[in-house]
Amino acid sequence: MKDKTAAGLLALFLGFFGVHRFYLGQPGLGFVYLLFCWFPIMWMIAVIDAILLFTMDEEVFDVKYNRRFREGGNRRQTNNRPSYHRQHQTNRDQRNVNQGKSKSRNLNNPYREKAIKNYQDYDFKEAIKHFKKSLEINSNDKNVHFILSCCYSLTEKTSESLFHLSKSIEQGFNDFEKINSHDALAYLRIQPEYEDFKAKGYQKNKEINAPTQEEERLLDDVVLTKIQRLGELREKGFITNEEFESQKRKLLS
Repeated sequence: MKDKTAAGLLALFLGFFGVHRFYLGQPGLGFVYLLFCWFPIMWMIAVIDAILLFTMDEEVFDVKYNRRFREGGNRRQTNNRPSYHRQHQTNRDQRNVNQGKSKSRNLNNPYREKAIKNYQDYDFKEAIKHFKKSLEINSNDKNVHFILSCCYSLTEKTSESLFHLSKSIEQGFNDFEKINSHDALAYLRIQPEYEDFKAKGYQKNKEINAPTQEEERLLDDVVLTKIQRLGELREKGFITNEEFESQKRKLLS
């Protein structure tokens, strides 16, 4: 189990080396910090990381960094109540997605089932990719929009999470008790944008939009740059070929 205070201290004193990222199970980011550790800006980034970790809500920290540990322990101990609660919510999400669509549309939408499996395996990046493809087939699926909002909340992307939550409500999702208690939306609920959203009767602001193709292209360029940096480290002998391939797979996942 990861400790929030320990992570914050590592970020404060050794963050410019990326030690806190390795501790939190993010070796890809850790290597990026190592690449640029001699730049003064990395000290500032590390201090900002420390502040964010120290001020982060315990529930959000556990959802983001300790979920796998809790679920892994629960596979060995079936009577663990908190883990059962999370698994129960995941099963409810799957049932919600399986409802409200015709059989013919289900048969013609292979991405939905892939996305559900990714979500159950806590592979949220792959789940997001497949849920978005699912919405290309049926853009009015309120339950897919809701779970996509959960995925973005778990990856700390506020605008995307709020966008799909609002789309879910527009399409008829009205379980507001679930919206205000679901573990996966814990990060979103502590954001100022959510308070405005809730105060307006769960109506989104007009400026909330899904990420554009240009924004997604820029993200791809950042990943490519990181891979090129890893290649330079490999050529200089700082990392092995196996380490290079491992980190590249994580960046591309």
